[in-house]
Amino acid sequence: MILNLSSAHRTTLAEIFAEPPRASLAWRDIEALLMACGAERSEGSGSRIRFALNGVRSVFHRPHPKKEIDKGALKSMRRFLTEAGIRP
Repeated sequence: MILNLSSAHRTTLAEIFAEPPRASLAWRDIEALLMACGAERSEGSGSRIRFALNGVRSVFHRPHPKKEIDKGALKSMRRFLTEAGIRP
């Protein structure tokens, strides 16, 4: 799939797939990337947020009190993006 992403979104996508995984990636940057890719977002209860992208659905938790995603959630995000056909 070819996407016209801004340089900031391309950077975020590359950071999601970087090895070793980074623990300092801001959630707001990831959420902005997903929306730029055409994801549909819906709020769940508490910090839950659901995304649907290219027929793939997943539920994530917004990080709190920190604003950065943890490594476990980052791996889940990688899997979600890969299943949706989004790669750097």
